[in-house]
Amino acid sequence: MRTTLLTALALSVMLPPALAQMNHSGMNHTLPSAGTQTAATTDMSALDKLTGKAFDRAFLSMMVPHHQAAVAMSQVVLGSKDARVRGWATAIIRDQNREISQMNTLLRGYGGVDPQMAGMMKTTMSSMAAEVKQAGNKERAFVKGMLPHHASAIDMATLALQKSQNQGVLKLARDIVRAQAQEMYEFQTYPLR
Repeated sequence: MRTTLLTALALSVMLPPALAQMNHSGMNHTLPSAGTQTAATTDMSALDKLTGKAFDRAFLSMMVPHHQAAVAMSQVVLGSKDARVRGWATAIIRDQNREISQMNTLLRGYGGVDPQMAGMMKTTMSSMAAEVKQAGNKERAFVKGMLPHHASAIDMATLALQKSQNQGVLKLARDIVRAQAQEMYEFQTYPLR
């Protein structure tokens, strides 16, 4: 996970034009499931094979339910007595709802949501909030679940930084990498054991 984070940070600062032209179709990109670190992964190879408008539409269609899952997870801990967890949850709800709105606006230009890609992500994300609700220590479960969840968003956004030509998608992807990498850094200060 740290290698992915460092790669994403480096790409968010400066993405050489040559890198954007590289063919990554042979690489096996996967997204870790947000629920647990040992859960199955979502295969990003379908997304990686796409280009142009088809890529942008699929990326946005997947990222909306991904963000919705983070919002649902955050809502579980909004009433936490832990001020840090409450602050993180509040920021995630605010920021990711704003980004969902941006993505829905961008999707209108692509003919709307790609139901297959959105459905695949919804299935992967479906149990996240329930896992936090059922946990004995909801705050710890929230932070522990958010780490791989944010890492998978960074992986997807990094791929968008490499493949998209749409300035709106590129800015969104850069913002996702920056914000979620910072939050992951902060989450690492929380006692997870």
